[in-house]
Amino acid sequence: MIAVVVGAGPGMGLALAQRFGAEGFTLALIARRPEALATYASELRTQSITGAGFAADIADEQSLRDAFAAIRAQLGDPDVLLFNASSNPAGRPYEISAGEVLDAYKIGALGALISAQEVLGAMRLRGTGSLLFTGGGLALKPWPPSTALAMSKAALRNLVASLATDLSGTDIRVGSVLINGLVGKPGFEPQAIAEQFWQVHAAPAGEFGHELIYPQAVANSTR
Repeated sequence: MIAVVVGAGPGMGLALAQRFGAEGFTLALIARRPEALATYASELRTQSITGAGFAADIADEQSLRDAFAAIRAQLGDPDVLLFNASSNPAGRPYEISAGEVLDAYKIGALGALISAQEVLGAMRLRGTGSLLFTGGGLALKPWPPSTALAMSKAALRNLVASLATDLSGTDIRVGSVLINGLVGKPGFEPQAIAEQFWQVHAAPAGEFGHELIYPQAVANSTR
């Protein structure tokens, strides 16, 4: 079994890799810096988890697609997509630049679409799989100083809902854990949030909808 973490990092990305790795998944880690990826893979090995890094610029379509091609060639087709990438340039609506907003969108929303496209073909043929995304509370209640991230998370939320609707009636699970707070703060520990991702993946069909708001754990059913 293979799970790919898009947006691997020392917080949520590594926690997701550890949680799914503990269940026997081999991890494919995508992030920009090869040296960071090597560090994450080494840390996973200390926990008897197999992981490999695939460097890519998530904002660059071809770079991201090349990383998925390398994953398929080296490890095989992913069974689970864990999309965790985002960008948060500071700026209120009247001061943020169009370029900064576009960059955040390319990483957090368009990157999610490309990643889903890259794994869905094999999932459809196989008839199973999970597409799981890190959502954000800013999609529900924007905060002006993080306009670019809020816009990106709102677009991601819409994409997840669209995927869930399109894939309803199949055994391909679509879900987002919408984090209604700051990761790393008390009550928002990465390991606790990663557990929610696992619960969505492993739950019987119909138990969760496509969106789980953390920590409220309020799900919107799409089944």
